[in-house]
Amino acid sequence: MNLLRFGLRFASLALVLIGSSRLPADDGLVAHWKFAGDAKDSSKNALHAKNHGVDFVSSGPNENSHGGARFDGRGQYLEVDDAKSLDVGTGNFSIAVWVHTEQSLDDLPGNLLSKYDPQSRRGFQLSIDSRPGVTSSQSNAGQLHFGIDNGKSEAKWTDHGRLGNAVLVYGMAVHDGQLFAGTCVPGNEAGRVYRFDGESWTDCGAPDACNAVSSMAVFQGDLYVGVSKYRLGGSSLAESENPNLGGKVYRYVADGKWESCGSLPDVEAINGMVVFRDKLYASSMYAPAGFFRYEGGTQWTSCGTPDGKRVEALGVYNGHIYASGYDEGAVYRYDGQSWAHMGLIEDATQTYGFAVHHGELYVSEWPHAKVYRFAGPDNWGFAGRAGEEKETMPLAVYNGKMYVGTLPTGEVYRFDNGPTWTQVGRLDFTPDVRYRRVWSMAVFQGRLFAGALPSGRVHSIEVGKNVTHDHALRPGWRHIAAVKGDDQLSLFVDGKLVSRSSKFDATDFDLSNDQPLKIGFGAQDYFNGRLRDLRIYSRAVDPQEIAELAGK
Repeated sequence: MNLLRFGLRFASLALVLIGSSRLPADDGLVAHWKFAGDAKDSSKNALHAKNHGVDFVSSGPNENSHGGARFDGRGQYLEVDDAKSLDVGTGNFSIAVWVHTEQSLDDLPGNLLSKYDPQSRRGFQLSIDSRPGVTSSQSNAGQLHFGIDNGKSEAKWTDHGRLGNAVLVYGMAVHDGQLFAGTCVPGNEAGRVYRFDGESWTDCGAPDACNAVSSMAVFQGDLYVGVSKYRLGGSSLAESENPNLGGKVYRYVADGKWESCGSLPDVEAINGMVVFRDKLYASSMYAPAGFFRYEGGTQWTSCGTPDGKRVEALGVYNGHIYASGYDEGAVYRYDGQSWAHMGLIEDATQTYGFAVHHGELYVSEWPHAKVYRFAGPDNWGFAGRAGEEKETMPLAVYNGKMYVGTLPTGEVYRFDNGPTWTQVGRLDFTPDVRYRRVWSMAVFQGRLFAGALPSGRVHSIEVGKNVTHDHALRPGWRHIAAVKGDDQLSLFVDGKLVSRSSKFDATDFDLSNDQPLKIGFGAQDYFNGRLRDLRIYSRAVDPQEIAELAGK
């Protein structure tokens, strides 16, 4: 009898233990792609995906064979036909997936999941955002972004103020949960760096004595900045009285504390910085042309230039660095060893910034404010003009659409329906000047930020509703969950809540569309990495369930 009672108690305890460690119930499970050797959906809805070249041989989180899907970032993705079960409408839904990225990348990480109609601007996106080549900076590097839009929201700009005595917000970068911005100043002052926590700006000091902090990039977990003596006459402003030359790179240690990382030989101004294959590169703005790779400490190695031409903004796309130029309206490509000329842009005399949109590379230019799409060496297709402006500068993809800043009016445009660009705001109203520029852009706290000349002010908008995790996603296997709840969006990494959006009314966001669900592709780029165990729920999965999924 004692043995029987013991057995019953043991069985009851076992049931409790098993129940406490159960994975989330299948309540509301819309689809479950295990990617264990194929693209089949194991849920009752049988939403099997069409395979566009994805490899199912890669290992999963525990390195088990056939444990994931490998996406090459060049054109591979999975596609699921539109279905009633995928119509989230105004309801709650959740996405949970294991994601693997590498430390060393020669392409953007790209989109994880997208069901979005670019014509109506309706749907949702989940991506890992990187934005190299935003004029002079790599403004975002590996930050998670979950966004929804109903196509009805109109952008309303918020003015976040002038940064000290800045006449130009030159570069931006998101790092360690903060937005950093570099300035160019008039008179005899030194350019400074400021950081924004979402409410106020903090002065991080002047890394150098020259008049501008011109370029920014996050490299191996640290923020690096390039400094310049910017010739303000190039923007039709009075030249700076500051005689100090730039051409140096600094690493941010703490507010007011900067560590020197050396000088670029014969360089007085740095115009571009980018991370490529886990190496930091920087370029010279003025003659002589120069392009350099950081070797650690204070050492920089010259990597040559294409026929002595200056390489300016530095983008990354499909295994190469792409560079814009001020000596001719051209684009150049670097493979890690040598340069190649990618052709002249029709009617352009200078090229300015890069973005990758729907897996294709775009470049901005002077003097017609046009944008061009790369279709192969010596082949650039016209992608429209921004109003009657003269110059397009920063390009940035944000929540499904691509945006550009312009000169001379200081406007922002959205890329719509082929060659059409729609104006979404003017940011600089400084009187009695020839040029007003929107020069820099970055995405922070779910908003698109932009910096202007000559007001030296920063502005931002939110289009739709967005939540971002403003820290670089660590390489290796990470569990990611995105949740649309009753009135908020949430992001989880490895089972922990990392970010929430501001509140909203869910009835304002009907996400219905007839587009297919795309896995590993979306508004920015094809995904470069591995996925495993992708689940979609038609409800807001609670934090405890997400923690259990992450701990599986």
